[in-house]
Amino acid sequence: MEAEPVRVTTVQGEPEAEAFCGLLRANGIKCGHRLTQESDSAFENFGGDGMREILVAPADLDAARELLSEQ
Repeated sequence: MEAEPVRVTTVQGEPEAEAFCGLLRANGIKCGHRLTQESDSAFENFGGDGMREILVAPADLDAARELLSEQ
């Protein structure tokens, strides 16, 4: 059984989420994104499709955070 994915960060929309996931995937980290469930986000209803959360496997969380912090 695979572990549930965990959130690395949130971004302002699908194009940014795709860019972040592309970077992660290029470095061997499986990645996905979805609309965030947070209703108290400062960016709620801002932009076209809403805030997205970037998700990775728990085992990849530290490497993903490090890679994204370099950007």
